Parts: sequence; structure tokens; C-alpha cells
Amino acid sequence: MSTHPKPVPMKRRFRGFLPVVVDVETGGFNAQTDALLEIASIVIEMDDRGHVYPGKTIAFHVKPFEGAILEQRALDFNKIDPYHPFRFAVAEKDALEKTFSEVGSSLESFGCTRAILVGHNPFFDLGFLKAATERCRLKNSPFHAFSTFDTATLGGVAYGQTVLARAVQAAKLDWDESEAHSAIYDAERTASLFCTIVNNWWHR
Repeated sequence: MSTHPKPVPMKRRFRGFLPVVVDVETGGFNAQTDALLEIASIVIEMDDRGHVYPGKTIAFHVKPFEGAILEQRALDFNKIDPYHPFRFAVAEKDALEKTFSEVGSSLESFGCTRAILVGHNPFFDLGFLKAATERCRLKNSPFHAFSTFDTATLGGVAYGQTVLARAVQAAKLDWDESEAHSAIYDAERTASLFCTIVNNWWHR
């Protein structure tokens, strides 16, 4: 006899919250003063068996806000040229409004009350997201103000690995170091890691 739990709808799976993976690349570590340069988000979806999986990726290159600090060490690490003409970057407000709109539509679709940010050490990502939201004077953020799901913690519990690359590889997922430290790639790998852990736990 199967011991697998019966599937439940997304609105009941995480106490009414909808997991949304977010990764940002920035011009430093201070969310109040340093530039937000990239943001990628992925809504976690669910099939009729109760398995979660990554939805589509929503991503933007972002123009540094006026007066933003750009630390050279951060730019050397993420290899971003903030003023490269082929970045096709958008204003912070445009990136956030489009992200919030997509997440809001998913909240309605799944019947969830709030989005909960999923990230690898998400304190950093949530801090930059909240600072940019305040800077742009947006009042409609769909994200919970302080609760998050941390794949560093989940990876440590599931695989004994807290570094994203090592946790991903321990989960037997692909990792390409040459692609790392872009918001899109890190968000997609984090989403795959989160879904793998959740599905293995739920259907163990």
C-alpha cells in the first residue's frame, strides 16, 4: 500500500503561500545604496500529482538608479557591465511592476494569499527587492515582507551542502560554473533544487 500523501492544491500546500524563486545581481552588498542590476523570478507550479516544478522565468537587466553605488569588486564577481548598450536594461520601477504583475496573476490562478520568496540565502535577495520597492514607491508587492524559503538551509538538511553549486550537484542536477552568477541561471538552478527537495520530501 502506498504511503504517499494525497495531492493537495497549491493554495493548501504551503499554508496559502505561493513559492516564487528570486535571484538578484547587484553592484554591492548594501541594499539601500548599491545598484540592483539584474532580477529573475520563477513561479513554482504544481501538477495534478502534487509535484512542484519551475514555471517560466521572468527576468530583467536593470538600470542603476540615480546615485546608486557600483562596487568594482561586485562587478568583477558577477561580470556585469552596467552601461553596456546590449544589456537592454529597463528602469527599476518597470522591472518590478512587470515582475509583480506576473506574480500577482499566478497568485490569482492558484488561489494563494501571498508570494513567499525562495532563494539561496534569501535575506540578501529580499533585502534588495524591498529596498527597490520602497525606492520606486510601489505599494503592491505580492511578496511576504519577511518570511522566506532558504535553499541553503534545505540543501544542508537534504544533502549536507549549503553552497548552491554543491547542493545542486549533490541533488544530481546539472551545474555549469561558467553560467553561474547571472540572475537567470542562479534562479533556475535554485528553482530546480527547491523542487527536487520538496518533491523528494513530499513523496518519500
